[in-house]
Amino acid sequence: MPTDALFAGGVFGLGLFLLMRALFPARPGLVTRLLALDAAREGTQAPRARLILPDEDVSALRRELGVRLARFYAARGWQVRSAKADLALLGRSFEAFLATKVLLAVSGLLAFPLLAGWLVLMSWDVSLTMPLWVALAVSGVFFVLPDLQVRRDAARMRRDFRHVVGAFLDLVAMNLAGGRGVPEALLMAVSVGAPAGDEEEANWAMARIREALGNARIVGITPWQALGQLGDEINVDELRDLSAALGLVADDGAKVRASLTARAATLRRRELAEIEGQAGERSQSMLVAQLLLCAGFVIFLSFPAAMKMLGS
Repeated sequence: MPTDALFAGGVFGLGLFLLMRALFPARPGLVTRLLALDAAREGTQAPRARLILPDEDVSALRRELGVRLARFYAARGWQVRSAKADLALLGRSFEAFLATKVLLAVSGLLAFPLLAGWLVLMSWDVSLTMPLWVALAVSGVFFVLPDLQVRRDAARMRRDFRHVVGAFLDLVAMNLAGGRGVPEALLMAVSVGAPAGDEEEANWAMARIREALGNARIVGITPWQALGQLGDEINVDELRDLSAALGLVADDGAKVRASLTARAATLRRRELAEIEGQAGERSQSMLVAQLLLCAGFVIFLSFPAAMKMLGS
C-alpha cells in the first residue's frame, strides 16, 4: 500500500507540474529566437508560397489544442522536420497531428478505470498499480500510433512522387526540345501531366507540382525556386536537385535537356532497383512461409505415430 500511495503522489505531482506549465508557459529561449530571426531574414530575401494547404476538417477543440501544442513546440525549439515534411506530403496540418496524438494518449488512460472496475467486479485481490501501469502503456502506444501511420503513408506517397518526378523530367525535356524556354516548358509539362479537372483522381503528385509553379508567379519567384521550396517542404531530394540544376543552367537549353534526360534515367534505374529489391524480399517471405507450412504438415503426419510409440 505505501507503494501505491507513493505512485499516486508522483502522478498527482506530475499533473500539477504540467498544469502550472500550461498556465504559465516558459519564455522562448535563445535558440528559438535565433531560428525566428533566420526565418524572417530568409523570408525577406526569398518569399515562400503556401504550397500545401492544411486540412480544414478539424473540430474547434482539436484546432485550439493543436495551436497550443505547436506554440509549446516552437517555444522550446523542437523543429520535428521529418514529421512536418510527412504531414505536408499527406496534406495534413501539424497542429491537428499534435492534437490527435495528445487526445489518443488521454483516451488510452481510460483503460485504468475500466481495468480497475473489472478487477472489482471479479473480486480479485490485485493492487491497482497493475491497471495503472497498463493504462500508461496503452497511452504511450496510442501516442506513438499517429507517428507510425504518418511515416508509413508518407513513405508510400513519397515513392509515388519520385516516380512522377521522373516522368515530369521527361516531359520538360521534350518541351525544351520543341524550342520552349525553361519556365514555359515546366508549365506545359505539368499541364500535360495533371489535367485541370482531374487533380484528385488522375495525378495528385503532378497537381502538387503545378500548384507550386502557379504560386511561384503569385509571390514573384522563379519556377525552379518554387520546386526547391516544394522539395524542402515534402522532403523530396529529387526536386531540390532539379531546382539547383535549373538555377545553374537555366540560360542554356541544350545543357538543361541533357541534364534532365540523365536525371530521369537515373530515377528510373533507382526505381527499378527498388522494385527488384522488394520483389526479392517478398520471394524470400513466400519461401519461409512455404517451409513453415511444410514443417507443420510433417508434424501433423508424424504426430499420431509418435504418440502411439510413446504410449506403447
